[in-house]
Amino acid sequence: MVIARFWDADITTDFVVPMNYSANKAVDRNFYFDLCNMGNSDYTQTFSTTEASTTNFPALDGQSVSYAFLQFPAGAINPPHTHPRSAKLLLVLKGWLNVGFIDTNNKIYKQTLTAGDMFVFPKGLVHYQSNDDPKQPSTAISAFGSANAGTVSVLLNLFTSGIDDNILARVSKIDVANILKLKIGLTPKA
Repeated sequence: MVIARFWDADITTDFVVPMNYSANKAVDRNFYFDLCNMGNSDYTQTFSTTEASTTNFPALDGQSVSYAFLQFPAGAINPPHTHPRSAKLLLVLKGWLNVGFIDTNNKIYKQTLTAGDMFVFPKGLVHYQSNDDPKQPSTAISAFGSANAGTVSVLLNLFTSGIDDNILARVSKIDVANILKLKIGLTPKA
């Protein structure tokens, strides 16, 4: 019998001490993380996200919370993606964003948010954010109910995962030549 767990494990102590700390070593610094100053100070070209998750902030292990600082240059998009282990609560800090998610009945829920507005994206559903302002950047913070919410990029998963081009062409009704063009456009630049 296989048991699958889709939430953070409960811990039986106040917190989890990272494995690389000895019992004699102070862990006070482990509880501090400067999320906003870790971001891209010159985010004028591409969308960027800075995460505070168990990967780079070990104090979150076992706490079932994490954050991300999102920076949107003018016209930038956080492409369609999902978080399989958590809902996301987005708070716009500066500028405005068009946001939306698609439910399991293929219905879209969308909203235009300005600074101070919040929007919830249900766990596991495909969603996006777009700064449609042609001149001004936007910033936002996302809160998650998991120390590692995970991110699955819809387009990258489809077109850069190694799924056979003929299968992608058949299910998308796009010919293989155009599938190959999509793959080239989505391949990260070296």
